[in-house]
This record gives sequence, structure tokens and C-alpha cells, in this order.
Amino acid sequence: MDAYQFPKVTELAIPFFVLAMLIEIFLVQTKRARGSFNTADTLTSLAMGVGNVAAGILLGFISFSVLMWVWQYRVADLGLHWWVFLTAFLIDDLRYYWYHRIAHRVRWVWAEHVNHHSSQHYNLSTALRQSWTGHLTGMVILQTPLVLLGFHPALIAFVYGFNLLWQFWIHTETVGKMWRPIELVMNTPSHHRVHHATNPRYLDANFAGTLIVWDRLFGTFVEELPEDPPRYGIVKNLATNNPVRVAFHEWVAMFRDAFGMKGLTLRQRLGYLFMPPGWSHDGSRQGSDAIKQDYVRRNPSEAGKPGLPDLDTATPVPGLKAAE
Repeated sequence: MDAYQFPKVTELAIPFFVLAMLIEIFLVQTKRARGSFNTADTLTSLAMGVGNVAAGILLGFISFSVLMWVWQYRVADLGLHWWVFLTAFLIDDLRYYWYHRIAHRVRWVWAEHVNHHSSQHYNLSTALRQSWTGHLTGMVILQTPLVLLGFHPALIAFVYGFNLLWQFWIHTETVGKMWRPIELVMNTPSHHRVHHATNPRYLDANFAGTLIVWDRLFGTFVEELPEDPPRYGIVKNLATNNPVRVAFHEWVAMFRDAFGMKGLTLRQRLGYLFMPPGWSHDGSRQGSDAIKQDYVRRNPSEAGKPGLPDLDTATPVPGLKAAE
């Protein structure tokens, strides 16, 4: 059967999103909970959310059409048994982990994801600061194995909606550390605060959607430390709340780097598209690895701690002046 139809979970949850944001604002403004808001920043996040919905309507058919084409070559049709939904959710959560990790390590994908990290505040509205260009990156390829195994594309979209629901509420500072068993298994506000932070030890950590066990399994988990409170945003923060610039600034910068400079080799041009953010052909910029190494050189006692590398004094750090 090729005509499965499921409710759009995130659309049904919009009243909950609005109510939760209003409650959070009330708690923060009345000093009953920790957190911060900026009106212009919040409006930008909401505009990004509206743009994401519009992009899904206009461009979502691209990803879905690819998956429906792949569906023709499935090895089975697993149907709609309860265990199929549960298995699809778990496998897709693992798929999301790898998408998210790639999005932070490949500039082509970072260009569509960076806007989600561009707020210097961390609240429920930040969860709605979503991409307008995600359907154009080709990352739908990560969902094709699920389709080939026999999970219908519509079912995959349905269970992913629950992943997004979970990710909404963890974008908050009002909730501290939770019960230890929950912190061990699930992605929580504390774990996701780490992911949104620009502190060197927190860069490229905690990529999970729902289950933090993936980060623990693949070595990307870092605990939130009270002595190193998260600083939110991106390494080079934007000086604008214009949603169009927020949505496209990294695409513009990436293509300018790749095709606007003279004398580059093809390999160097491709590097600006597909190497990690911060990569440069002449080593003049710093990516997350260099930022971490720079930090431990300045703070040797921190070397080797979770999220930080061992001290390497032999390898030059890109972007670090010799006098430093």
C-alpha cells in the first residue's frame, strides 16, 4: 500500500508550543525560573519557524518524492504493526544523530543548520528557529536505508514528528538537571544546552534528538558543568535579527569562499563546501578542533577532560598568532 496518511504531529502541537512559550516567558519575567529573552530575537525565531513551515510546503515534495522512488525498491513492506512504529522511531532517531553530527562537521549541511544555533538566547522560541533550506542539502539520503528495509516514507515522517516534539521542550534554561536515569538515557535540557553552547569543551557535542545514548555510544557526550555555564550562539555571532539574513548568511559566505577567490585549486574550492566549518585553504581560520586545542594550550590543566583534546604542542593551531 502506497497511500498511508498520518496526522502532522508538529502542526497539531502548535497550541502546546504557544502555551509553553507563554508560560516560560511568564516564569522568566517574574524571576520564578532561570532564562533570558530578547523581543527581537524571539520574533526572529518565530519568523524562522514560519519560514520553515513554508519551505516544507514548497520544497518538502523533493525529499518525499526521492523516498517514494526508493520505496519501489524496498525489500519488504513492514506495514503498520506497533513494533514497526517503535522500530522506525528508534532507527530514525539514530539516523537523526548522524545527520546532526554531519551538519556540524560538513559546511554544506552546516549552511542550512547554523541558523538554528544563531540565537544568543536559549529558550523555547529557539526551538522554532529552523532551516528554510534543509530539503536542498541532499541529506534525505540518510533516510533511504529505512525505506529500503520496508518502512514507508509517510511512516518515517510521522515518527520523526515525535522526535521534533521532544526536541522542542528541551530548549529551555528553566529546567535544571533531571532524575539521573532520565539524564542517562534521554536527551534533556541540560544535555541540549551543551549542544547549543560555544564554550570550547561543548563544541561538537550531544548531537542526539531523543536518546542521548547515541552520544554516549559514539563518544560525543559531554556533561554540562556548573563551573563552565553555557554561552549560546555561534563562534562568530550575527549582528542582525533579519530572518532572511539569518537563513542565508552561511550559504552566501560559503559560496563566496568557494568561488569568489582567485587562484584556488578545485580541491581547495571543494574544501570550502565540504570540509568542517572554519576550514580554510591557508589555515587562517579556526574550526572547532583548533578552538579546542587553542583552549587547552592556554589552560593545560583542562587537557584531556570530556570535550577537550590532549595537549598537542607540536601541531600549529590555525588562526593562532605565534606571539600568543
